[in-house]
Amino acid sequence: MENSIPRVRTARAVKVRTDRSFTEKTFVVFLYAFTGLFALACFVPFWLVLINSFADESAIKRHGYQLLPKDFSLSAYQFVMHGKQVASSYFVSTTVTVAGTVLAVLVTSMYAYVLAHPKVKYRSALSFLTYFTMIFGAGLVGFYILIANWLHLKDTLWALILPYLLNPFFAFIMVSFFRTLPYEINEAATVDGANDLKIFFRIILPISKPVIATVGLFYALQYWNDFFLALMFIDDYKLHPLQMMIRQLISNINISAYVGGSQTVYNQPLPTYGVQLATVCLTIGPIVFLYPFIQKYFVKGITIGALKG
Repeated sequence: MENSIPRVRTARAVKVRTDRSFTEKTFVVFLYAFTGLFALACFVPFWLVLINSFADESAIKRHGYQLLPKDFSLSAYQFVMHGKQVASSYFVSTTVTVAGTVLAVLVTSMYAYVLAHPKVKYRSALSFLTYFTMIFGAGLVGFYILIANWLHLKDTLWALILPYLLNPFFAFIMVSFFRTLPYEINEAATVDGANDLKIFFRIILPISKPVIATVGLFYALQYWNDFFLALMFIDDYKLHPLQMMIRQLISNINISAYVGGSQTVYNQPLPTYGVQLATVCLTIGPIVFLYPFIQKYFVKGITIGALKG
């Protein structure tokens, strides 16, 4: 008799979940169809870039971008990978992205923790100053003088890392997250004899993985895709990051094609379109492979941090 009651409840629960009206079934089918079409619309441009980067340059000029080109060629990748500059630029971009992301997340999280701490005396003034920098800036002239003349960071990797160490918007995201954490955790740790540094590094950071992963992804994208700082402060081509190298490469190709349209490389016409597509694939590759590892933290970090202001 005791075993029959759960069976009846289970059967009813299953019946409730499977018994849908025609309108609900239609809506579910529409939802799946819309989601599938939207995913396909997002995938097709990426597929066109990827598959046509292996297409022959003459085929692209004759037929345009195709879903499945007939003539394949590696001339674009051979042209991009020729020489040691690509490997050098990849090393610079990877070093700047990894070191900059780690330092930026550490500095931003520590600063956000100070702003979110209820017992910090001047946290309101610091919050105002942080918000003020989001609205008003010193301008390019003052920024250049600070980095190049006062700090003497021109033609160094620190010129690509230091300016992005603290982003006010990312700091406020972390502030919103830290405010959702119960302050009783700090009080309990203080009673046990822990100081502020130990509380932050041993307790707060381990339970803040969602927002750290989210802000870390933002910082990684910012460092990886940036070429503006290199354009301003890096004259040595050996220190050019990947984005700057690609920008210079495409610019030189366009100038060569514009001035002398018959110029060739490897006894073939300049792969103008193929180089542009190949460089896109080379630049987004690391970020595409990075995102799946932190995807589970991404949405959670955004939503939790948005619950309180």
